[in-house]
Amino acid sequence: MSEQSRPKSARSAQSASRGESRGDQPGARKPRTGASRGGAPRSGSEARGGSSRGGSSRDGEQARAERPRRPRRGAVTTAAPAEDFTPVQGTPSRPPAASFAELNLPSGMMKELGAQGVTEPFPIQAATLPDALAGRDVLGRGRTGSGKTLAFGLPLLVRTAGKRATARHPLALVLVPTRELAQQVTEALAPYAGVLGLRITTVVGGMSITRQSNQVRRGTEVLVATPGRLDDLIQRGDVRLDDVAITVLDEADQMADMGFLPQVVKLLEQVAEGGQRMLFSATLDRNVDRLVNRFLSDPVTHSVDPSAGAVTTMDHHLLQLDPADKAETTARIAAREGRVIMFVHTKHGADRLAKQLRAHGVVAAALHGGKSQPQRNRVLDQFRDGQVTALIATNVAARGIHIDGLDLVVNVDPPIDHKDYLHRGGRTARAGESGTVVTLVLPEQRREVNRLLSVAGIRPTITKVRPEDGELKRITGARMPSGVAVMLPVPASVAAAAAAVAEPAAEGRGRGRGGAPVDGEARRRPAKRTGGLPKDVDMSGNPRRPRPKQRPGGGSSQMAAGFIGKSSGRAKPGSGAKSGSNYGTGRQRRKSD
Repeated sequence: MSEQSRPKSARSAQSASRGESRGDQPGARKPRTGASRGGAPRSGSEARGGSSRGGSSRDGEQARAERPRRPRRGAVTTAAPAEDFTPVQGTPSRPPAASFAELNLPSGMMKELGAQGVTEPFPIQAATLPDALAGRDVLGRGRTGSGKTLAFGLPLLVRTAGKRATARHPLALVLVPTRELAQQVTEALAPYAGVLGLRITTVVGGMSITRQSNQVRRGTEVLVATPGRLDDLIQRGDVRLDDVAITVLDEADQMADMGFLPQVVKLLEQVAEGGQRMLFSATLDRNVDRLVNRFLSDPVTHSVDPSAGAVTTMDHHLLQLDPADKAETTARIAAREGRVIMFVHTKHGADRLAKQLRAHGVVAAALHGGKSQPQRNRVLDQFRDGQVTALIATNVAARGIHIDGLDLVVNVDPPIDHKDYLHRGGRTARAGESGTVVTLVLPEQRREVNRLLSVAGIRPTITKVRPEDGELKRITGARMPSGVAVMLPVPASVAAAAAAVAEPAAEGRGRGRGGAPVDGEARRRPAKRTGGLPKDVDMSGNPRRPRPKQRPGGGSSQMAAGFIGKSSGRAKPGSGAKSGSNYGTGRQRRKSD
C-alpha cells in the first residue's frame, strides 16, 4: 500500500511515532509547540507552522485542559513567583491549635489577649504557635495583615519569661528591615511583655544613638532592631549577642532586597549557637535560601494560603485613564470622605503631590525616607487621629505600618515588583477587615501592570474612567475637592515649644509690630551689658587662639612680612607700618568682613 493510499489517521499516527522517536534521540531537535516565547499561544500561521504535519486536535484539547483556570475578576489567588523559595522537608509539624487555651499560655498573657480583643488565633498563628512554643525553628509565610507579629512574638515572650538580662546582653532579638516595622512590632508586643515582666527596647536609625545605647546598657530582655543600627551599637561595644537564645527575622525577603543580607549574616553569626530561629515574611523566595540553609536547623515550614488568611475581602481595581485626567482623578480620590494612602515612586514626587493636594483643599502629608524619624512619627500620628486624611507615601510605608480602619489604598504610580504590590495593598484589609486596592494605569503602563499582577496571582477588575464618572465615585468614594488651600495642622507639642521660645524674646521688646512701641509708650533702651564677652572666645563664639610670643629685643632691622611682634620702636607692634602687610590688623579684618 502506497503512502498516498493509506488512511490519514494511519499516516498521522506514524508521523507522531516518528516525531516521538526523533525526540528521544540525544541531541535531536524538539518540535516547536504553538507557544510563543512568553508562554502565550501563537495565532494564525505561526501556530500552524509550529505544529506537526499530522497532529490532531486532541493534542490541542489536552493542552487547553491542562491550562489553569482563570480566576474570577477581583479575586485573590495563590500563584508561585518565578523564583519561589525552596520548601524544606524535615520533621513533621505539630497539629494546628484551635484556640489559645490549648497552648497553655501564662494566665497574664491570656487576660491581656482578651483585653486586646484577640480571642481566636488567625490561621498563621494557629499553624505556627505549637511548633514555636516547643522551640522548633520555624519558617512562616502569610500575607500582610494575617497576624505574623503575634505568631512569633508570643512564643518569644513565653520562652523568655522568668529570665533576667544583664547589661548589654539581650536574650531575644527581632530583626526587621524598617523603622516603622520595628516600632509596630514593639507596640504590638509591649502589652504582653509588660505582664510577663520583660523589658523590650527598640534600636533603629534616625534616632539618638546615645539614648538607645543607654537603654541597652541598662539591660533589656527583648531587642527589636534594624540591622544597620544594631551593627553600629555592636561596633561601639554597647551590645553583645552571645546570650541571644531566640532570633526572629521579620520580612526577611525585604531585608535581602534592601541589601541587608551581609549584615544579617554577620549578626546571626554572633548569636548563641543552638538557639531557636524563626523566619517570617509575607513572601519567601530564593533570596532567603542562604539564611535558611545556614542558620536554621530542621525547620518546620508553614505557608498559609492568602485566601485562607485573616483577610476576608480585598477588592482589586485597575482604573485606566488618560494622562491629562490623572491629576484631577487623584485629587478627587484624595478628597473622599475618610482616609486614604496613596503610593508614589519617589520622595520628591510624594512632596509634590502632597503640596498639590493641599492647594486643592485636601489635608495631605508626605511620608518617605527623606524625613527624620520624629517627623515620620508625627505624620503617622496625625494620620491615625484623622488630622491628615491623605497620606502620600513611598515604599518606606509599604511594610510595617498598621492603621486601623483604613479601607482604601491607591497606587498613583504602579509598583515595579509584585511583592511591592502585595505589601502596598497590605495596608488595608488587615486583621479580618475588608478593603480596596486601586491602581491608576496610563495606556503605556497597561502591559507591565498586567504582567505584574499575573505574577502576584491577582486578577483585578478593569475599568476605564474619567474624573467626573459615577463609576469612579462608586469604587473609591471620589468627590470634588473644595479648592480652598489648607495648611498642615501644627501638633500641640510643637506649638507649645514654639510659644515657650517666643515668650521670653517678646518680653524685652515693645508691644508694637517689629518691636516698635505703641502710642503712648516710651521707648525703652536696651539694658547695658555688664559682664561683657567671655575672654576665651571671639565674636563668633570660636575659641581664641593665644597670640604668639613677641621676640625679645627691638632692633631696627625690618621684620618679616606679616609678623606680629616688637618693631623698631618707630611703629606700633603689628601695625604693618614696617612689616609691609596689614595681616592681623583691625583694618584688614574689617576689609575682609
